[in-house]
Amino acid sequence: MADSSAKTIKDIISLEKGALDKYFNGDMSGYYDIWSHDDFSYFDAGHDKRIDDFNEVKQFLDGRVAGKIHADSYKFVSPRVQLNGNTGILTYQLFADTNFIDMQYNVVEVFQKNAQGEWKVVHSTWDTITPFSRELSKARKSDVTV
Repeated sequence: MADSSAKTIKDIISLEKGALDKYFNGDMSGYYDIWSHDDFSYFDAGHDKRIDDFNEVKQFLDGRVAGKIHADSYKFVSPRVQLNGNTGILTYQLFADTNFIDMQYNVVEVFQKNAQGEWKVVHSTWDTITPFSRELSKARKSDVTV
């Protein structure tokens, strides 16, 4: 791996961990700073649809967690960054015992380098770690459309 790739991977992980450090003290600014304000989409386990606008995501999170969530520590498990040109995909598992819930998330952050050379998240998914349920797979098969 080239030195520049290793540095980029380290930088992307550092951006995410910096945002998490603030997040677990109720401060959303770390994420608001690294998320693209121009082209952003978001899936959250607490929302029934994808959100396709930074301001809508901000409103959703400001109403739910901003200034409210706290954890003394968190576990940032098995981070992996896959690079391809100006795109980096960060995946990891997140565990934290917060004042709201016992968090167990699979997280996907898609970073793109913008025109100013900054890495910004253009898509974020926070989904609860849920073991596959055989009952769920049988339910509503007739509702699936291809």
